[in-house]
Amino acid sequence: MRKAKVLYNDKLAGILIENNDGDYIFTYDKDYVINYPDHFLTFTMPVRGQEYKSNRLFPFFEGLIPEGWLLEIASNSWKINKNDRMGLLLACCQNCIGAVSVVPLKEEDE
Repeated sequence: MRKAKVLYNDKLAGILIENNDGDYIFTYDKDYVINYPDHFLTFTMPVRGQEYKSNRLFPFFEGLIPEGWLLEIASNSWKINKNDRMGLLLACCQNCIGAVSVVPLKEEDE
């Protein structure tokens, strides 16, 4: 299982999980739901208390992963398979251009 904190303007927006079955779960942080109900990450994932679940990485997060020659460089530099979307997201998206960052969450951080 791999987890990441999703930050929106340096505020914890939620947690993204890839479970051992390969499913993806995104849950907005409870405080974020209360304090920032209108600050959604994407129109397709409005702020709510219930989790979002998918058998593929959510399109919004896919869009953060580099493409083309940048994907080649990232994949080769970190030795990550291009099909390992969560691995690429965790490696490449800690300091994205824009408001959203994806920071790997280690077990001791929980």
